[in-house]
Amino acid sequence: MSELVLINVSGRDKPGLTSEITGIMGRYDVRILDIGQAVIHDYLTWGILAEIPDESQASPVIRELLFRLHALDLQVRFAPITEAEYQQWAEGRNRACYMVTLLSRDIKAEQIARVSEITARHGLNIDNITRLSARPSLAPGDNRIACVEFSVRGTPEDLEALRSDFLKIAGDMNVDIAFQEDSIFRRNRRLVVFDMDSTLIEAEVIDELALEAGVGEQVSEITERAMRGELDFSESFAERLALLKGLDEAVLERIAARLTMTEGAEYLIRTLRSLGYRTAILSGGFNYFARHLQARLGIDYVYANELEIVDGKVTGRVAGPIVDGARKAQLLLEIAEREKISREQVIAVGDGANDLPMLSQAGLGVAFRAKPVVKESARHAISTLGLDAILYLLGYRESETRLASPR
Repeated sequence: MSELVLINVSGRDKPGLTSEITGIMGRYDVRILDIGQAVIHDYLTWGILAEIPDESQASPVIRELLFRLHALDLQVRFAPITEAEYQQWAEGRNRACYMVTLLSRDIKAEQIARVSEITARHGLNIDNITRLSARPSLAPGDNRIACVEFSVRGTPEDLEALRSDFLKIAGDMNVDIAFQEDSIFRRNRRLVVFDMDSTLIEAEVIDELALEAGVGEQVSEITERAMRGELDFSESFAERLALLKGLDEAVLERIAARLTMTEGAEYLIRTLRSLGYRTAILSGGFNYFARHLQARLGIDYVYANELEIVDGKVTGRVAGPIVDGARKAQLLLEIAEREKISREQVIAVGDGANDLPMLSQAGLGVAFRAKPVVKESARHAISTLGLDAILYLLGYRESETRLASPR
């Protein structure tokens, strides 16, 4: 009978350790059942589950490994594993795997504790914890972005309750927590569609137009209620638009020039393009400004409302059908079909109630700095960081994205 042994090694990392350890095992025809290694601040934790054939016997292998590892000033622990224990472990590897992504300005121990407590309470076991963001500087105030990813395995009884628990502690600790299945699509998304106002840019353009027309307070109040889902978007849009009648078209250029990009938007889209993603703006705003962003960012598709202008004046109407929530969802599916990809390969990002239909159609729907009703309805939310945090939801390390698109 073969013997199963779990070998754990720890100590200061040195080049060639894996080669030395497995080289010794190789002389005894040892079979590797599992292997893993992590290095934190030059200190190694290394584990291997070995099957030692009967003709070799465990004692000589262990003796030689113990002697060599002691000479290298490394700590080692050997633990015998029964066949039943191994079978139970191997069957557990077939359970569903999920990724929990913790996003913050700075990672604190309490955040790790709260996330891991929830995963355990819902029957999930942590396989791996990986830092995706770069190591932080010790300089005061250098906390631009931090991300830790948990690979967890198990079968939670109530996924909605689990998501609700994550949403609650995210609000309590002012962090973002994403929970998603680790499927084949996670790092195989191909299209990202964005809302424009309060997503790619920090303003609501219709509010900016209203300020120029002298009806800012009236329009802002209607906009806020529509984004919270208290008003039908199409009706509220027509009501706001009518208040802009007579506005000189010259103000459009002034507004476009002063629009501010959302934190992380330019870096995100530049990185997505370098990685081969297609991008789109699906906006309930106006084509004039969406085209302005398209030229600036290199967006592939733009769909927004065409502001009707006659004799240099805004008429208070749009030319053609209004791009509302239903239209956004339809456009997402049409672009995916044109690109010959499945909707599971689409990411949708938006902040308002009229974005919920397209968020629900996408494989990954992200409510970005969204109103409470949107955040609670969407499966994923980013509220504390910039748009570039989306790269971490896709599983990319900062070192990878920096190579693809330097900041």
